[in-house]
Parts: sequence; structure tokens; C-alpha cells
Amino acid sequence: MANFDIKHIKNVVLVGHTGSGKTTLVESMLFEAGLINRRGTILDKNTVSDYTEIEHEKGKTFFSKLVNTKWKGYKINLLDTPGYDDFAGEIIGAMRVADCGLMLLNSAMGVEVGTDIIWDYTNDYKLPMLLAVNHLDNEKSDYDRTVNEAKAHFGNNVVVVQYPMNQGEKFDAIVDVLNMVLYKYPQDGGKPEKLPIPDSEKEKANQLHQELIETIAGNDETLMERYFEKGELDEDEMKLGLHHSLIKHEIFPIFCVSAKKNMGSGRIMGFIDNVCPSAYEMPKQKTVDGKKITCDENESTSIFVYKTLSEPHVGDLSFFKVLSGKIKVGDELTNENTDQIERINQLYEVEGSKRTPVQELVAGDIGATLKLKNTHTNNTLHEKGKHIEIVPIQFPNPTLTIAVEGTKKGEEEKLSMALHQLVEEDPTIKVEVSPKLKQTLLHCHGELHLAIIKWKLENAYKLSVDFKTPKIPYRETIRKSADTVYRHKKQSGGNGQFAEVSMKIEPWYEGIEEPTGYNIRGKEEHDLPWGGKLVYYNCVVGGAIDTRFHPSIMKGIMEKMHEGPLTGSYVRDVRVIVYDGKMHTVDSNDLSFKLAGMMAFKENFHNADPQLLEPFYYVEIHAPEEVTGSIMSTIQSHRAVVEGMDAEGQFSIIKAQIPYAEMHEFSNDLRSLTQGRARFNMKFDHYEAVPFDLQRTLISEFSNQEELV
Repeated sequence: MANFDIKHIKNVVLVGHTGSGKTTLVESMLFEAGLINRRGTILDKNTVSDYTEIEHEKGKTFFSKLVNTKWKGYKINLLDTPGYDDFAGEIIGAMRVADCGLMLLNSAMGVEVGTDIIWDYTNDYKLPMLLAVNHLDNEKSDYDRTVNEAKAHFGNNVVVVQYPMNQGEKFDAIVDVLNMVLYKYPQDGGKPEKLPIPDSEKEKANQLHQELIETIAGNDETLMERYFEKGELDEDEMKLGLHHSLIKHEIFPIFCVSAKKNMGSGRIMGFIDNVCPSAYEMPKQKTVDGKKITCDENESTSIFVYKTLSEPHVGDLSFFKVLSGKIKVGDELTNENTDQIERINQLYEVEGSKRTPVQELVAGDIGATLKLKNTHTNNTLHEKGKHIEIVPIQFPNPTLTIAVEGTKKGEEEKLSMALHQLVEEDPTIKVEVSPKLKQTLLHCHGELHLAIIKWKLENAYKLSVDFKTPKIPYRETIRKSADTVYRHKKQSGGNGQFAEVSMKIEPWYEGIEEPTGYNIRGKEEHDLPWGGKLVYYNCVVGGAIDTRFHPSIMKGIMEKMHEGPLTGSYVRDVRVIVYDGKMHTVDSNDLSFKLAGMMAFKENFHNADPQLLEPFYYVEIHAPEEVTGSIMSTIQSHRAVVEGMDAEGQFSIIKAQIPYAEMHEFSNDLRSLTQGRARFNMKFDHYEAVPFDLQRTLISEFSNQEELV
């Protein structure tokens, strides 16, 4: 097998809205390179990159795939990605290790929802980007509209390198205004003839050629000077200018392709080889401590794991990019994140489901290895004695939460292990076991993401599961003070139980003054694990309650704070003052004072204007301007408090606080309202009082459940 040095390796991620033709284009590229003898199709379920059972079943890409090929002395690592924002983690992970992106646009549909969303990610990484207008053989193809929309959405540095002739069902020719030639394709696609541009197209081609030159020169002072001197740039100068501008994320050239008919794919591959940057030419990777890693095969070895895949009978497959140096079979590397030594027993080049063993991979290359015991996605491995940790991938926060439970008894551990493995493969999934809610909560990125998770649990792990609406983690507190004397007395032969506690409770808030009128003998402050605080004062004088019983009183209070009096929710932000009481020399004990403390707290709580609190989330919604009004109306029906609105290009950003109780259906409502053209992120912000009518309903429901128990 040929070895490739750092200058002859290109890493390209294919992105675009679902249905834009990424997987089909990968097939054409592999066919052009001679890696496969026959192009597969999604319909026939035999493409190289879509090889999983669920992708065959649904006819869609759900996971990023690595496919390497060889082309005219270069190795090109292609990263095929999903087109749904539900799988943003797969898209972002692939982008993180790519050195160039190829965005496919559907010429029959123009710039679609997923295109806008994915473009934001490319801007985050400042990734060099090519655009390719696909489906030019479609009867509804409209190349000019698609280009105009691309310029409107992505800026005027979108520049035409190619345009089609005879677009539609008779599409067979592409005019290339970079090298000023016509590519004429056979009816079934493949290798084109290179012909002079027809006279009927010369004026248009010359105009676009001039626009291309001016755009390139406008982004490079040296080329601008040459352009002023000569009045033009030759092809090599144009390629050099495009190369530098791509690295700086300043120019986005547009190509033409019919992936289905294999027209235009070879030209794109040639441009990738000749013009697109390699890893060593890109800005240096940064470490968490601000240092930079030089992508050089002569440097010390470091790799970054961007994806983990678990396969039956094989184990965990770790996909990585070599950041520096060379990685060889037999190397022992230190995982900077876990401080564990990992031995590299196998190395693979990857072609979809096919893995070819190799002995080494050099800086800039992407490959895979098996059975790293203590290594996960986002981990950096390096030579012993070094300290290198690459800045990790920032995955988006989940937008949908569901409760999951097995339907068969005895499979709890099996379900737990399956969920753990899903999180290992997909870091955008979060699993939370909530003792308070008595639910296992699964956080993900939308209904489609959830559907794939359910499919995996049922088909890959052979589990029967139910998804249920999650309970709301309410909190309870008080709004005024209350005072009571509670006596616990029980006599049933022999030693009895006796304890009397005089207790006052008050709302606690930051900066509250110390209580007055009491002789404070002891103070305890407890930051509660669920948020808020409990402050306990021992103000008992004269030995009315022995000091040794105060921990028991505290224990009783804390137990009731775990199971609040209103709805059984956690209690927070309360100040307790125990100022008097009584005890019996024989019948008083720890249990008696624990029960007295618990019941005194409960009685006081009901008399202290109790308040139920609900979690509010800060939500940012990114949506096209034309649907902003409809979104504003919708979120207000979800009890949202709108904080403001900003503009960002073609999008509006709506900022709001929304109760968590309203978020379960929010994702579906937003997608339905905007036909999937909006996206949002959310994070917990604060707790706020539940409206009176809702509080009354929730308390009543809890009381009825208690009576049934």
C-alpha cells in the first residue's frame, strides 16, 4: 500500500441538507478514483458510506463515515455526514478533523434549512468551503436561483467557478470559468471531453471569469497588484489566490455536479488535490493551555479522538486524526484526559465498513484503532512525558428530554449498560438517573434523534423500552415565617417516646440579617445538593433540649426537605430556629427528636405561605426573519418571557426564559411552525414561582396520590 506524506493528504467533510446527494457523490468520487468498480445507490442499499442496518431501512444517513481514497498521487479522506440537525454531533465531530468542507446544494430546492444551520458550524470552525450545486439533471433544476440564494445567505464571496449547460433531464455539460474550458459528458456520465467554450457561451463565461479574478484579487494584495499591472491573472495565480483565500475562509467557490450521473465529481477531486489546503497549511491546532501544535510528521506524536463506534463482536473503534508526528502499531501513548497508557495494537485506514490494517499513519491523516480501554471521544493521546490536550469539541446542548424505562423486569442493568454505550458513541446524548423523580432521563436533540436511539435499543441491544413524559423537578419554599410547638409522645409499654420542639421557620435569602431576640448558641449552614440553602440555629437555653439531640432534629428536618410537604419535591431556602422544647430523662431519644423535628417543620411549612417553584430555561431561537412573528406568538403561549431579539445575517435570534414544563412539546411545535427552519439551544437558568392555579392543581394531584398509597 502506498505511503503518503503530509503534503499529499487531504481531509474533506461533505455536508448539506438531507437529500442534497452527499452519499451519492462519495460513490461517484470512489468510482472515479478506481476504489470501486460499480457505483452503489441508496435505493439498492449498497453504498460504501451508508452501510448500517438503520440507514438501509430508512434510506438516510444518520452517522458520519470515514472513507479514504487515492487520487493522482493524493490520499483523500472523505467524511460523509448526516443532513439533519438532530445529528449535529456527527456533523461537528467530522468538521473538527476536516481541513476543507464541500457543501452540497440541491439545485431543485435551493438553499434549504439544513444548509443554513450547517453553514453556521462552518463559520464557527472557519473551515475552507467549496460549494457544489447538485441534481442538475433534475427537471426542476434552477442553478441561477440556487447561486443567488447562496450569495444571499453566505455572502458575496460566494463565487462561480462552474455553471451548467442544458440543466434538467438533458444535462450533459459544464462550463468551467477558472480554466475556461467546456466539459462535455457522455450520456451515462464518467470521463468528459474537454472542449472550447461555445461562442454562444463566451460572453457569459468571460464575465464570470472576470468576476472570479476580481474576487480572488480583492482578497490578496499581491495578486491585486499583479491584476492592476497585467489586467488579468493566469490560471496558476488564480489557483494560488483561491488556495490562500480558502484557508482564511474568505472565498467560497461554486462547482457543478450530477452525483447520480457521475458528472463533475472528477473535476471537484482535482480541485481538492490542486487547490484545497492540507492539514499542515491550516492554522495550528490549539491546546487548552493556549499552546499550538505544529502539524509536522517530525514532531512528537499526538492524536485526537473525534468519534467512537461500538460494533458487535469487534468492540469499540476509535476514530482519530494524527495532529503531529507519526503513530505506529505498538506505540504506547498517554491519554492526557484519563492519565492512562494506551497501547496501539492495530491501525486501520477506513473505507466505510471496510478497515484495512496499516503499520503507521502520519500527521494530518485520519484513521482508526481498536480496543482502547480508557479512551473516549474528545480525548488527546500523546507520547509519554508530554502534556498535550487539544481544545475539545463543543457539542450543542440537548433540546429534548424524555424518561426511558424497560418494559421487562430484570433488564434494568442491561438497559443501563446500553444507555452508557449510546453515550460513549454519541456525546450529544446525556443520561441522568434522577432519584427524586424516580426516572431515568434521556436528553437528546429532537424526535428523529430519539427515534434512532429507540431503534438502537430495540434492535442492537434487544431491549423493549417505553418513553414517557419526564416529571418536572419542582422545588418548594416559603414566603413568610411560622412558629409552632410540636410534642411527640408515644407510650406502649416499657420506655416510651417523648420530645417537644419549639420551632420557627423563615424564608432564607442572600444577605438576610441574623435573627434577633434569640440567644444563638449554634449555627449550621447547609448548601443543598439540589440548590438553595438550609440555615439551622440552636437557640435553646437552660438545657431544655440536650445538645446531643440537635443532630436528630436536623435529620428530621432534612428528611422532610427531601420529601416536601406540598408535592414531595425538594425544599430549599429556609431558615430554621429551634428556640425551646422539653425532654424526658427516660423516654427522650434520638428517634423522638427526629420525629418531633420533622413534624414541627411540616406543620410550620404549611402555615408559612408555601410556594412551589418551577425550573426556567434560557432559550435562544435562531430563525429566518419571516417567521419571527409566528414564533413570538407561539412561545408566549408556552408562558415564555421574551428578553430580547438580535439580528444575525438572514436570521433573527430570539432570547427568552421558558418554563421547563413547557419545553417537552416545544421542539415539535417549533419544527412544525417553521418547517424545520428554526433551531434552538437551551440551558437551565433559575427557579421561579409556579402560577397559583397550577400550584393548586399540582398540590391536589399529589394529595390524591398520597391517599391512594
